[in-house]
Formats: sequence, structure tokens, C-alpha cells
Amino acid sequence: MQTTMPDIADTAPALQTGKLDWVGMGEIELPFIFESHNIAPVNVIAKARAFVNLYKEDAKGIHMSRLFLALDTLSTEQHVNPQTLAQALDAFITSHDDLSDRAQIEFKFELPLRRKSLLSGKVGWKNYPIHLIAKINQGTLSFELMVDVTYSSTCPCSAALARQLIQNAFAEKFTDSQLDKQAVHEWLGSTEGIVATPHSQRSIANVKVKLDNSIESFDVVGLIDAIESELKTPVQAAVKREDEQEFARLNGQNLMFCEDAARKIKALLEAQSYADYWLQINHYESLHAHDAVAIAVKGVANGYTA
Repeated sequence: MQTTMPDIADTAPALQTGKLDWVGMGEIELPFIFESHNIAPVNVIAKARAFVNLYKEDAKGIHMSRLFLALDTLSTEQHVNPQTLAQALDAFITSHDDLSDRAQIEFKFELPLRRKSLLSGKVGWKNYPIHLIAKINQGTLSFELMVDVTYSSTCPCSAALARQLIQNAFAEKFTDSQLDKQAVHEWLGSTEGIVATPHSQRSIANVKVKLDNSIESFDVVGLIDAIESELKTPVQAAVKREDEQEFARLNGQNLMFCEDAARKIKALLEAQSYADYWLQINHYESLHAHDAVAIAVKGVANGYTA
């Protein structure tokens, strides 16, 4: 004999009434195929979060399995793009039509990209941390995209102090008014000639942008390329000696405090049509035991805050 199993979320009274902003699940392991402009669809493994609001004050709870199954469909039967995310969010709402009018999906994953070296033409893999958020609020769709770009930053103050030490060493070494060009050339190529070098450190730009809700495709690679081009010194994948030398040149010609890097990225984002943006620059100091940090936002009403 078949019996109907109880659904406590529908039938049991709430212990206490009240609306809830978000209810759902976090840290869901979810492989999927991600689509972005200018790359082939790529398999990634994400940690997902799925939520709806609960506006029915006396409802015991939501139906979490319905959220999970909608995500499973996205994982196994579709590619992740703006259209399929919108469909999943709609499924969240329609499966909770008497409970919810807002829904949200978040994905955190690493996007592997093939990146070419500076000069040698060698190619290697680099992984870029991605945070993708899709929301629907009373029928209005929105997307947010956050990328982390790692680069090298060389301290302008340290570079100036190193140059001064080199000048002093030159003055002590070459006291004659008539200088021998070959001797100076050889001295500059020695450890005695370059008595100091500026300090540099691995740095990370965290950049979040709010996308137009009518976009047809994500362009993660375009955003990453633009940031790396603006900063000039992204960390490299495959490296030969000529690449390392070029990297040293680029560092020397692009000295940056965290303030410099933040202003560069802010100007880049201002030139785009993003509805909003937030950025944080992190210079993981090699001189200090603490980090140097700069934060900037677009400053729109009800937008991201610093």
C-alpha cells in the first residue's frame, strides 16, 4: 500500500513567524561547463550557493531539494551562461511561487586559461579565481562578476633608494673626470655595480563588476585581459630567460604603490559601461609584515560601498 510521505515544510507550523531575506544551501560541489566570450566552453568545478527569500511569515521553510535539482539540471544538461542562469533562477521562483519572489545563485571556481609568455612564445596554464553571482528580484535579473588577477608590483620608493645607492657606488668607483666607457660598461654588469635592487611583491587585484542584465554572454577573458594590460606586470606561466628579462624591464618601467594600481584599474573601469564596480588592490609586502591595500568603488546611488 502506498502512503503519502509528509512534507513538513508545507504542513508544519513555524515555531516563530517572520520573513527571511535568504534561505538555501551553501558549499554545493557542482561541476559544470562554463561559457564565456572568446574561449571554448570549459569544464570547471565550482562551490555553489543557492537561495530564495521567504516572504510568507508563517511558512515552516522552503523546499531545498527543488533548488538542488534545478542546479543539477544546470550542471548535467546545460552550459552555464546568462540564459541558463536566468532559467535556473526562474525555476527557483516558480517552485516557490507562494513563498518567494527573489532568488540568487553564486558560483566560485577557477577558470584555466592558456597564457602566452612575454617574448619566447611559450604557452602555459594560469588559473583565475572567479566569483559569479546571478540574482532575480521581483522579476528583475542582475549579474555580478568578480575576478582575481595576480601581478607583480615594484615599490617606487624602494626603486629611488636603490638608484641613490647605485649613484653613490658609481661616484666612489669612478673619481676621474675622464671615464673609460668600457670600464663603466663592465662595472654596470657586475654585482659591485648594481649594489641594490628595489623590492617587489606578488600582488592581487580583486575586481567586481555589475553587468548589464540583458547581456547575451559573459566576457571574463576580456575583463582579465584588460586588467592585465593596464597593470603591465601580470605573473607569468611558461618562462624562458628572455621572458624573465622582459618581466624585469616591465617591473622597472611600471613602478607602483597600491594607490597607483588602484587608480589604473579605476580609470579602466570608468571607461567601460559597467553599471557598478568595486575593486581592492592587495600588495603583499616583501618589506613589511603587513599588506598595502587600496579600495575604490564607482560611487553610484545604492551601489557598492568601500
